[in-house]
Amino acid sequence: MQPDVERVFRDEWSSAVAILTRVLGDLEVAEDAVQDAFATALERWPRDGVPRAPGAWIVTTARNRAIDRIRREKVFQQKAELIGRLQEVPTEADDMSTIPDDRLALVFTCCHPALASESRVALTLREVGGLTTAEIARAFLVAEPTMAQRLVRAKRKIRGAGIPFRVPPDHLLPERLRPVLAVLYLVFNEGYSTTAGDDLVRAELCEEAIRLGKLLAVLMPDEPEVFGLLALMLMQDSRRAARVGTDGELVLLEDQDRSLWDRSRIDEGLRMLDRAVGLRRPGPYQLQAAIAAARAEDRPPLDVVALYERLAELDPSPVVRLNHAVAIALTGKVEEGLALIDALDSLDEYHLLHAARADLLRRLDRYPEAARSYDRALQLAVSEPERRFLERRLVEVS
Repeated sequence: MQPDVERVFRDEWSSAVAILTRVLGDLEVAEDAVQDAFATALERWPRDGVPRAPGAWIVTTARNRAIDRIRREKVFQQKAELIGRLQEVPTEADDMSTIPDDRLALVFTCCHPALASESRVALTLREVGGLTTAEIARAFLVAEPTMAQRLVRAKRKIRGAGIPFRVPPDHLLPERLRPVLAVLYLVFNEGYSTTAGDDLVRAELCEEAIRLGKLLAVLMPDEPEVFGLLALMLMQDSRRAARVGTDGELVLLEDQDRSLWDRSRIDEGLRMLDRAVGLRRPGPYQLQAAIAAARAEDRPPLDVVALYERLAELDPSPVVRLNHAVAIALTGKVEEGLALIDALDSLDEYHLLHAARADLLRRLDRYPEAARSYDRALQLAVSEPERRFLERRLVEVS
């Protein structure tokens, strides 16, 4: 994809899909129309230049493609109704601000409980995050055709089951919240540490997840986990500039230049965490945010270990236990941390387990074992910045 088109795709994809879905009532048709619009952009923009308002251009072109398709495929009554609604979509850039922001409705539609859990995440990464099918497939460790079929089935399930395109009414919001928070955090993480490509960070995905988190906080002011997730994303994102060196390479937390951390984001995250704690219903996102706050405030490593122990009581997942083990090692108990990592057999296909194990072995001067673990992590890692980092470490211990 041409760089200009790719940038607009990342910025405008979800908004365009949401606008067309609201008008058409059909996510699959909306996505096809927006996809056609970007294909047209690939043909025209290199020749004609990028439009002054590329988002408006995409929406207008997608609208026209949808009208063409409806004229070919729909019976007269459906034709007249849908074309009429599409023709009401503004075509001038200055009028686009009058269109409601439907991306939050798009999130809840993609996260509807009628969909399988894996489909909710994949569909939201596609429609809200704008990730390609290939990127999502890599994130799920499945073949691209398998993921393509999963996305197609999810969109057809939405249409077949009549899942409404809307933010749920108040009485349904609490039960619908958990999958939405999980998906938003996955979108954030895809931006914070990309699964593929040459760049470590995709800032637009981080910003989008935070923006949607803020919308959720306005919508659900009595839900502490909304504020907990928002606090967590803000404080993690505060380190964005320090995570990449001047050479574009990955910089670990312990080696980062703290002067590059965004203090305004940390302060905002701390305010969100205080708001969550004040609601007196602790949850996993709040505890993860508290861990991020402890690091931002440079509190003793034992404080972080204690918070991980509380988190493991609520969420005893293997990844939480891995992070707990690393935190223990950072207090100086490297052998203890290594023993805990070695007990996590279920994460054998997770490259970060082998990277963490290799780092602890390196600290213990057990270089041949560290080299084997770095090599295993390299076999599993797909992100180019992570691979380059692991290759450098492998050379150091070989």
